[in-house]
Amino acid sequence: MKKYFISSLLALTLAWPTEAKVTLPAFFTDNMVLQQTSSVTFRGKANAGKTVRITTSWNDQTYTAQAGEDGAWTASIPTPEAGGPYEITFSDGKKLTLKNIMIGEVWFCSGQSNMEMPLAGWGKVQNYEAEIAAADYPQIRLFQVKKNHTLSPQDELQSTMDGWQECSPATVPEFSSAAYFYARALWKKLGVAIGVIDCTWGGTPAEAWTSHPTLKHVAGFEEVTAKLEEWGFDTKKMDELYLKKHAEWYEKLDAMDKGMDHGKALWSDPTADCGNWKKMTLPTQWELAGLEGFDGVVWFRRTVDIPKSWEGQDITLHLGPVDDEDYTYFNGTEVAHGTGFAVGRTYTIPAELVKAGKATLTVRVIDTGGEGGLWGKADEMYMESEKGERIAINGEWLYSVGTALNGMKKLPDSPAQSANYPTVLFNAMVHPWKGFPVKGVIWYQGEANADRAAQYTRLFPALIADWRGFWQQKDLPFYFVQLANYMQRKEVQPDSHWAFLREAQANALHLDHTGMAVAIDIGLANDIHPKDKQEVGRRLSLLALAHTYGKDVQAEAPVCQSWQIKDNCIELTFNTDQFQVKGDGLKGFIIAGPDGKFHSAQAEIKEGKIMVSSPQVSMPQAVRYGWADNPECTLYGTNGLPVAPFRTDKW
Repeated sequence: MKKYFISSLLALTLAWPTEAKVTLPAFFTDNMVLQQTSSVTFRGKANAGKTVRITTSWNDQTYTAQAGEDGAWTASIPTPEAGGPYEITFSDGKKLTLKNIMIGEVWFCSGQSNMEMPLAGWGKVQNYEAEIAAADYPQIRLFQVKKNHTLSPQDELQSTMDGWQECSPATVPEFSSAAYFYARALWKKLGVAIGVIDCTWGGTPAEAWTSHPTLKHVAGFEEVTAKLEEWGFDTKKMDELYLKKHAEWYEKLDAMDKGMDHGKALWSDPTADCGNWKKMTLPTQWELAGLEGFDGVVWFRRTVDIPKSWEGQDITLHLGPVDDEDYTYFNGTEVAHGTGFAVGRTYTIPAELVKAGKATLTVRVIDTGGEGGLWGKADEMYMESEKGERIAINGEWLYSVGTALNGMKKLPDSPAQSANYPTVLFNAMVHPWKGFPVKGVIWYQGEANADRAAQYTRLFPALIADWRGFWQQKDLPFYFVQLANYMQRKEVQPDSHWAFLREAQANALHLDHTGMAVAIDIGLANDIHPKDKQEVGRRLSLLALAHTYGKDVQAEAPVCQSWQIKDNCIELTFNTDQFQVKGDGLKGFIIAGPDGKFHSAQAEIKEGKIMVSSPQVSMPQAVRYGWADNPECTLYGTNGLPVAPFRTDKW
């Protein structure tokens, strides 16, 4: 009888329709902003075959969707003009209600570290403490995408902030500063809710943010995209190919490195001859200390006195961040290997290696592009005993170049582990937003592509077109920041990689509904991350206010339209005859004759045009302005915006 009762109860339970609360993607949460006068594709999971009812409080309408066999459902719902707060209720028998929803303007904010740079944290924008304290803007809503990368397009993502949050001193410190200042400027002018999506990853190249269908048509990426197709986007198979190429690359590097011999680190030996080694004060980026533009291997070494009381104990070694990779040795024994240009190094020197007296600390640093060296803060470089006693190791070190990377191909990226691999960030961090309308995109990226300007000229417009296709909006506004001034200042630098990359960025302005915020005057020589993100956000907002929202604001500086050789001068004609010069005179111009050699130039404004000349160039043929890594540029529009770097030649 008991068995019969239990069986009957079980059968009745299985036959009774079960109910489960609807589940939604991570970006459908309380506090979200939806783009006004658009159509949002809501989607989620419910029990298979269930009818999902969606009720929106702005019109008290109920929409329905049918869950498929896998429980998935979608529903496209129109949004009204800006307003709120509203609620949306989802029900398949159990209710899920999202509250405090605003209808307004949504902007997708993406790029590498200068877009990622938070107000506080590792960023610390100027006046960051005061800015955070004043960031009480409940009508601005923040969403930050958790970093992830995959070889195939994803439908789901994660949030680092537990969904959308109102902007406040509690929520803004680790958010993109450029995105926040942009949103603040828009809110003050538009008076409607502003939603900003922080979708960023420092150090990443543009190809990682581009979809496979688009990237395979961009010159230079045919091989890698074909391999992805050939291997069926299988991470394991692709990583096998990567590991082979990776090993071959390091074998070639070691063979070229004068400090290595068949895998043995010769220069880590305390008895190695250092008579010809030079001195460098650490921490620093070696480009600022005599190795300008160098990519390759540099060995550093320093002698330290180990106290008797430390003998036979573990020592904790702190080096600060190392750009990009290091192998660290103590008295000739390798004790650690680290990677990641922004990752602080904390290593353990095992007790059995620790003897009283003089010891040799050696760090082999491999830099594959951009800056290099042990570049953190002085107080981040020290050795510490088990009792907390410290020995500072910042200051003077010996160094010697092992090898440059001249002639070597770029170090291959890992499909499984690298956020730099083509398509992986689009797949994991952009693709899940399909069906979620945005008003436009702001973008700050290019440093990671700075040594490939010719390729970027093709890649960047392709990325813009790619994203417009993804959001199914051919006129999607796309506003971007041109690279700021950076590194050691040189008056004449016609071969600057950064100058060519800035030109590649500017070429994207040939696409409709694009705009460029010029930052050539707010960078820092010794920091790739300008602290004045307030001005970056403001200049981006001017573009949107003028071109997207039709406000009466001036968003651009004068642009050179034509040039003419007149005797020993070149006359530049702009789209306006109104300028202002900041600083001590008109600077930033260089000029060349038929020999192609550029010289510092004199410039003056005469009858609304700019006349450029040099006593060293009697037959001028070309002028460049702002053409260096870190040029001194003093030409502005009357609106206070800087004139963008340009050149009249195509040499």
